[in-house]
Amino acid sequence: MTALAHHDSLTGLPNRILFYDRLNQAITRALRDKESIAVLYLDLDGFKHINDTLGHDAGDALLRETAKRIMACVRESDTVARIGGDEFTMILSNARTTNSKDRVAKKIVDAIAHPFMINGKNCTVSASIGISLYPDHGETAEQLVKIADAAMYLAKHSGKNCYCYTKPPSGCTSIF
Repeated sequence: MTALAHHDSLTGLPNRILFYDRLNQAITRALRDKESIAVLYLDLDGFKHINDTLGHDAGDALLRETAKRIMACVRESDTVARIGGDEFTMILSNARTTNSKDRVAKKIVDAIAHPFMINGKNCTVSASIGISLYPDHGETAEQLVKIADAAMYLAKHSGKNCYCYTKPPSGCTSIF
């Protein structure tokens, strides 16, 4: 029963409840160890079109494959969660350098940009990712998620298929 309450039934990833629990634990460890963590908030660009044209079964298959691609881009010690619809969040521990966070975000954007084979059809979506940093951008789980979410919307408004910070290191990095 606990597994069902804390994991997304479609992807098997942690759900919103387990994500926040793990984020709070990561913040506690980071505070104690004087470490930094990153929160990434990902939304798929073009997912609604897949659902509308190919159906919800195809959309579900795309979400399952997206989860696999994201998992292949992060370390085993990091957390990837599906928090609803086509939104995924990640916790990257020991995220001291901007380069490491940027490298992971770029890797994920690149992985999602490759066509998906869904029900015998090539489907293309992209990812917009927002990034927040502990302790630089916030000290609570809610603050970090809110800032990462705002950064994700900045990525969407900056042309999609990219990742952004809303606070330094500022700006968006487009992936082409």
